[in-house]
Amino acid sequence: MTATAVRDETTKESRTMKVESFLGRHAALMPTFAALAILLLLFAGAEAFLRGDFITPRNISALLLDNAYLLVLAVGMTFVILTGGIDLSVGSVMAFTGILGAKLLADGLPVVIAVPAIILGGALIGLVIGVLVQYFNVQPFIASLAGLFLARGLAFVVSLSSIKVEEPAILWLQSTRITVGSWYITPTGIIALLAVAVAAFVLHLTRFGRTVYAIGGSESSARLMGLNVARTKVAVYVISGLCAGLAGLILTAYSGAGYPRNGIGTELDAIAAVVIGGTLLTGGRGYVVGSMVGVFVYGTIKTIISFMGAEQSWMQIIVGALLLLFIVVQRAIVARSEGRR
Repeated sequence: MTATAVRDETTKESRTMKVESFLGRHAALMPTFAALAILLLLFAGAEAFLRGDFITPRNISALLLDNAYLLVLAVGMTFVILTGGIDLSVGSVMAFTGILGAKLLADGLPVVIAVPAIILGGALIGLVIGVLVQYFNVQPFIASLAGLFLARGLAFVVSLSSIKVEEPAILWLQSTRITVGSWYITPTGIIALLAVAVAAFVLHLTRFGRTVYAIGGSESSARLMGLNVARTKVAVYVISGLCAGLAGLILTAYSGAGYPRNGIGTELDAIAAVVIGGTLLTGGRGYVVGSMVGVFVYGTIKTIISFMGAEQSWMQIIVGALLLLFIVVQRAIVARSEGRR
């Protein structure tokens, strides 16, 4: 073997070792990268199939506009799932806070009181769930299921029918377009992006965020390290409820009305988006930015199927199959990355 061949072989081995080392150190990022790659592939495939009519400023801007409420729900759900919990109540809480806000405004209550009231209402339901989980040892699935029925029942108590919102300040959140060329964003989209930014800061640059990850990794170890596990576990459900209340406001502004049947099944959409974005259901690993990517993947899938003119039943089947595929691929990437360590 010549000296040149030896050098080439050594260089190749060195590059392989560097790649393996990178994957080993950043295994937690791999599912998020996979979700981002899937999103780009969806864009490319839709653009090719629709012959250049998909990737337009209008369609991409509408992706955030149409999924702003889901993005806020996914932010709150990320906190809960990172601790190894689950929150099935967020769709019903969103419906309750939305119809409550519409009712309060219809009765003449000022916006400065109605908006904090509905957000606080969502946080209170989250507090009830968190207390049940932490202090009564109720499984998160059961506790949040109880929260689901509670919130949905309260929504029907407020009103059995839709209540139109005529408050200009609420409608402004959706009707206003901040444009840059052909691109636009609404205040609801800005609120959703701010929620992501604040959540990312809290999770990665505060003691509370580090405690959330520690609990998901090993709750017993987190206790031994002296971390305040009880307060943190209750707090993540409060955050999830608060985000659901904020999503109720966004959805009410988006639709122009509150409706007690809103959000049926939306909690599953939020969970799916979070998992697609790389957050493991077992907790301890994931990123809120990944959840945002997951929401965009989920929204893009629905948009593509809508462009194709598929019936609603087929839309659900296709979305379910694609979500299952994405989750399996991401889990395989995690397993392979951990195997390289």
